[in-house]
Amino acid sequence: MSLYRIRLFWAVTFFIVSSSIAAVENDPFGTRSALNLPITPSLINYKQPIVETNKEVEQSPVETIDYSDNITSDVFGANLFTGAFAREGATQFNPDYLVSVGDNIQIRLWGAFEFDLVVQVDPKGNIFLPHAGPIQLLGVRNQDIQKIVDKAVDKVFRSNVYSYASLAAAQPVRVFVSGFVNRPGLYSGTSMDSLLHYLDQAGGIDTDRGSFLSIKVKRGESIRTTINLYRFLLKGEIPQIQLADGDVIFVEPRQFTVKVSGLTNNAKRFEFKLSSHTVSDLMKVAKPLPEATHVRIVRNTGKLRNIEYHPLNQASEITLINGDELEYTSDKKLGTITVRVEGETIGVQEYVLPYGARIGSLLKQVEYTERADSKSIQLFRLSVKDRQKHMLQTTIERLETSILTVRSGTAEESVLRKNESELMMQWIERAKNIEPSGQVVLTGADDVNELLLENGDIIKIPSIDNLVFISGEVLFPTAVALDTSKDVDDYIEFAGGYSQNADTSRIIIAHRDGRFEDTEESSGLFSSDIVILPGDEILVLPDVDPKYRQLFKELFTMFYQLALGVGVIMR
Repeated sequence: MSLYRIRLFWAVTFFIVSSSIAAVENDPFGTRSALNLPITPSLINYKQPIVETNKEVEQSPVETIDYSDNITSDVFGANLFTGAFAREGATQFNPDYLVSVGDNIQIRLWGAFEFDLVVQVDPKGNIFLPHAGPIQLLGVRNQDIQKIVDKAVDKVFRSNVYSYASLAAAQPVRVFVSGFVNRPGLYSGTSMDSLLHYLDQAGGIDTDRGSFLSIKVKRGESIRTTINLYRFLLKGEIPQIQLADGDVIFVEPRQFTVKVSGLTNNAKRFEFKLSSHTVSDLMKVAKPLPEATHVRIVRNTGKLRNIEYHPLNQASEITLINGDELEYTSDKKLGTITVRVEGETIGVQEYVLPYGARIGSLLKQVEYTERADSKSIQLFRLSVKDRQKHMLQTTIERLETSILTVRSGTAEESVLRKNESELMMQWIERAKNIEPSGQVVLTGADDVNELLLENGDIIKIPSIDNLVFISGEVLFPTAVALDTSKDVDDYIEFAGGYSQNADTSRIIIAHRDGRFEDTEESSGLFSSDIVILPGDEILVLPDVDPKYRQLFKELFTMFYQLALGVGVIMR
């Protein structure tokens, strides 16, 4: 036998033996043969490199976008784009999603045959499974993937093999966002991401020029769909659009707008298409409040600015013009008002009175208790409270401006003013939380009984307690029984005298009826000029140390004057 034949014999022998051993190892009991199933290496545990299912789609570098203009804009729908849609991609199950080339499909087989792999849809629209071969999934709905895979597996394996199939990741795409958006460009995502995801990445719609009613999705020269975001904002409806690589989202120019204000749930600037729209059409989106009875229409046409005023029931068919401004108002008179009486009274506390009622007519109906102090009646009014609060806010803003703009000539002076500023800012933060009482001072009026009442007024009848309260910069703030023979100095001595921080020249007397007296403005010695009444409060103000706070003494004074003027005592 030649050397060549010997070598060939041993090669063939080795191949046969190796194959037999492999077959025995994978089917040691012959069960595969009995089932007429093919014997393959790796039959029992089929392993391949696993495609990561949670790998994020590669994104373009994200630049920081300022969404503040969208949040503060008066355009209806502008606050839709604040970055929330841009941060999160679409992860929801869309049953109607059509499988595309490049999509990843999670396939699991178990039982007599094991297989676990994320396979990708190839350019022909197929995925490949061992023994089953190629399976066509291109254009198949997401909800039908399982059925098709089951059918393909059942053709190969007669029994005891089970399958699971699911869309693991949609195809990564890059979509153009163009038109009237804040940041036109090419943005990354997946084919399952919503239109809002890409618009948000582009900074949202340009509120001055862009349209919320006409957003087109283009593929090549064809328009796939046109989206109206008002349907999403008002009804929560938005179509599920499957985007492809190279699609264009185009925001068209804004058409005409109407501004709405007044008694309405949506005081915004609304957009309408270039067609005839009426006030009734606007009401569907503006949603005026039930108390609105009339609408004021400002026409900004040409060089003229015309104003129209119509009852709502007569204005529904009025045609709107681009640039109109509508204000919903309540034009009806109050027939009755309600006034509450609290304190030392007997019987009814809530009174329904005709519009234009006066305080004298009400007090005639009030029955007092034995402890009532009818000479110190207090009136609290909502409109006065609002005005007082506005005054307080204005003064606080003025104080802040004065503190922040003061200049220093030297380093020592700079340190001094820094300490003073920190102290003042603490007072300002405290003042911001002050709620004015809204008290109306009745003492001194020509005829209190003729004072007109307003809806929501509160009248308090205090009790006679014959107490005088001493607070502020005294050693022991307390309450002392009224003694008509005593003056202000005597009452301060009852409270232990002045503290170290007291300004002995500035003492405020807060009377129960809402009046305030500043002892500095009294002639002569204040201790003998001021009459202390039952229920009064003596407030000793802190001293402003000229060594440390001289520059801000006027600011402190203004601050206290304001607090006292609105009927609030700083403690």
